[in-house]
Amino acid sequence: MTDEKIIRDVQIGDAARLAEIYSYYVRDTAVSFEYDAPSAKEFECRIKNTIEKYPYLVCEIGSKVVGYAYAGQYSTRKAYDWTATSSIYVDKDYRRQGIGSALYKALEDKLREQGIVNVLAGAAYCETEDEYLTHDSKEFHIRQGYSLVAHMKEVGRKFDRWYDLLWLQKKL
Repeated sequence: MTDEKIIRDVQIGDAARLAEIYSYYVRDTAVSFEYDAPSAKEFECRIKNTIEKYPYLVCEIGSKVVGYAYAGQYSTRKAYDWTATSSIYVDKDYRRQGIGSALYKALEDKLREQGIVNVLAGAAYCETEDEYLTHDSKEFHIRQGYSLVAHMKEVGRKFDRWYDLLWLQKKL
């Protein structure tokens, strides 16, 4: 077995594995503000909708998908066509191995090819880390060259507590 990271386009057949990775973030963290983990079938729909216009990538180590990243529409208004949002999730057992950085580099390359010039990322945040949320997402995005552009206070409620939402931006 190899530790080589392979970044490739998502396939519909990846949906169950992506749902599995994401379910941890929904059930056990405040990283996602969703309350119910989507099914593999729902993930299939999300993938199909995303790949109509935006890149959706997975990272494999060996033959196992260990993370994914995708872009999406920031706004339906035409003037925003050069701005996209990004999302990334890495299997909880594979974090801090460079997977996120590799995925974002590939995602940003594809977005540049599409003519996207700005990428926005939302990150759940709390001033004091707790058992559901660390500062890892904010710090990851800063390391990737994103800048903090907005801090919305107490906009998401999960696990009977309020969480902030940060918006980070990178000019491609």
